[in-house]
Amino acid sequence: MAHNPAEIWHKVALSRDVDTIAAILHDDCIFESPVVHTPQLGKAITAKYLAAAGHTLGNSDFAYVGEWHRENSAILEFQTVIDGIAINGIDMISCDDDGLITHFKVMVRPLKAVNMLHQKMGEMLMKMSG
Repeated sequence: MAHNPAEIWHKVALSRDVDTIAAILHDDCIFESPVVHTPQLGKAITAKYLAAAGHTLGNSDFAYVGEWHRENSAILEFQTVIDGIAINGIDMISCDDDGLITHFKVMVRPLKAVNMLHQKMGEMLMKMSG
């Protein structure tokens, strides 16, 4: 059965809750960060990164501004402003026939935004780890 990953993601996007996000992820989900060289493997680490992104990016300026769909995959364009830096990016999301997200790739521009997000996401992940 075909699913729309954008619809699935929008239900929990920016929830900031690891368990809520984990509920929509496949156990073997792959997360690709714009700043981490290697893909992150598994539901737990993917949920943690996505929750941290919600904390980091999820301000009053955050908005999804475009969507492109294909069976079991979608690209969502987003924008926000943090510390005066305009951020533009995309979430590339795939899901399986059961409606669980199997792959989540984030791409961000410009370089100034990537560098700032690298720092802020690192800080948020450390904070979430206790």
